[in-house]
Amino acid sequence: MEPLTNLTTCINNVSAASRTQMLSFVLGNFAALTVCRNLLVIFSIIYFRQLHTPTNYLVLSLAVADLLVGVVILPFSIVLFVSPCWDLQDVCLLRSVFDYALCSCSILNLCLISIDRYYAVCHPLMYRTKMNASFTAILILIIWIVSISCGIVMARSGQKNNSRCAFVFGLSLGSITAVTAFYIPAIIMITLYLKIFHVARKQAQSIHSMHTSEAVNKMERKATRTLVKVMGVFLLCWTPFALCITFLPLNNFNVPLAAMEVFKWFGWSNSMLNPFIYAYFYSWFRCAFRIILSGKIFKGKYTNARLY
Repeated sequence: MEPLTNLTTCINNVSAASRTQMLSFVLGNFAALTVCRNLLVIFSIIYFRQLHTPTNYLVLSLAVADLLVGVVILPFSIVLFVSPCWDLQDVCLLRSVFDYALCSCSILNLCLISIDRYYAVCHPLMYRTKMNASFTAILILIIWIVSISCGIVMARSGQKNNSRCAFVFGLSLGSITAVTAFYIPAIIMITLYLKIFHVARKQAQSIHSMHTSEAVNKMERKATRTLVKVMGVFLLCWTPFALCITFLPLNNFNVPLAAMEVFKWFGWSNSMLNPFIYAYFYSWFRCAFRIILSGKIFKGKYTNARLY
């Protein structure tokens, strides 16, 4: 039986949750928007042949991970927000596995996209000969296997022996989680994008008089800037939570649960914002989205349509 103090806290939490129905409605719309936006990206890449490129296959993997965040993690977290006294420990463990695995997979996909862009810009000959659909599929498979395996290990290692479903499992493993799932990928992305900027600047200076090459180079630089903005959004979304769980043990775990929830929702918002970045900065994605949302795909065959 739970101590009386825990039971009182639980009752108070339930009473507080009953006064947050509007917030639950907002979070529900947030989850629905995450699902719809990523479905749009997934369908666009699968349907339009022009989008069948190695880079977009990585984007597809990212969209699938973000979609599952909206389908699996966010609804469960909303239920947990409304009913904080959840007592199904096995279900909570499963939720923790999905949380770590999918968020890690999303971040690792962003890291892999930065590596793809680095080789495309800095080593174009090597990129054209080695970066094909088969090799990309192998990389994506490795990322998913590693993410799921780490999710299982981290969730089970951080499991607590109580009947409450904690919002964040394994707080004592926060530093390890932050290093493996945030700091290392972030350092890799920042390093590669700095090298890309350096190479792109040298290319622009050497071929500025060649109009055709300049146009191609301008397109590459635009794609690179877009991916930098993707990384910038990623840093804004995940840095607060990563810093929080890094210094949590040093603060004797005194960070309020409400603050942890806010920081984690900021992190999950990255899964909702990524599709918006594609739609806003990539002209071919904007064109694909317009064709889909206007219903034109139901009136004709646009698989081979030229996306501008």
